[in-house]
Amino acid sequence: MPLYKIKDFDSNYQKHFDNKDILGFDLYDHNEKIGSVDNLLVDDNGNFRYFVIHTGIWIFGKRVLLPVGRTRISYDDRRIYADNLSREDVENLPEYDENSALDYDYEERVRNIYRRPGSASSTNTTTGATRPLESSAALESSAPLEGAGYAASQPRNQSRKDVTTHSKSADKPSVYDRDTYSYDREPNLFGINDQDHQSLRLYEERLIADKKRRKVGDVTVGKHVETETANVSVPIEKERVVIERTNPTDATVTSGNADFREGEVARMEVYEEVPDIHKEAYVREQVNVRKEVDRDRADVQDQVRREELDVDTKGQPRVDARPDDRPRRNK
Repeated sequence: MPLYKIKDFDSNYQKHFDNKDILGFDLYDHNEKIGSVDNLLVDDNGNFRYFVIHTGIWIFGKRVLLPVGRTRISYDDRRIYADNLSREDVENLPEYDENSALDYDYEERVRNIYRRPGSASSTNTTTGATRPLESSAALESSAPLEGAGYAASQPRNQSRKDVTTHSKSADKPSVYDRDTYSYDREPNLFGINDQDHQSLRLYEERLIADKKRRKVGDVTVGKHVETETANVSVPIEKERVVIERTNPTDATVTSGNADFREGEVARMEVYEEVPDIHKEAYVREQVNVRKEVDRDRADVQDQVRREELDVDTKGQPRVDARPDDRPRRNK
């Protein structure tokens, strides 16, 4: 069956991965980074088959194929977890060349490396199926892409049945060749086990502190004219004519010196001051209008909800519940 690069199969492939670009996710084996994802190969039906892995400096930048059944996808961490992929496995894997066609013989060389006993697989005691060992990370559920030609190779219930059946006959593998081989013969390499790859998201509510401006009123500063009566005192001067009549001590005048004139008068101008009132305008007071900001703190309380994990077991299963190392807030 031919294989296709994910971009060639569906250019809008990110929508199937929480709108994240899975190409470029880091590759981890437990807590050790061993490379990154260069590409994802799918078959005609859109089922995941291989991750193209770039090993970086781990093994001199070698590119190899990693079957999807040997991986776990963590979308939140942007990581692909490989189940105990050893350096020896990578060194023995044939190098991937994107310009060369992937034929049956090449894939068999790849698959034979992962089929070796002890190459990171163990028997699932619940189903009897051969499955990768549990990873230490919390993982998202991985499944074939839907839409745009993506489809699951088997119904979910039927896929579980096929895995178990294959495991029971694992000691006596069926004989196949390039014409009869199918990927569902090896669910430990290519199967997606939903029961072993579940994730449960715990939600919590948080108070988001924000602020907005609201109008609380208007302040109008203007002016108007008031009229009042003003009093002012002005000192003034008035002239008056004073006529004094006296008796001279020497009143004798010879008859020849007497000069009688008809109509002789004495004229004198008389003045007085009167108030001269006018009005002048001047600046009595200057008023400046501005705004100042007073800062305060508003404390708001509300009820928030948070989901906590409840683990209910039956029988005596072994459960590895790793503690949550995130900082906790007081209730």
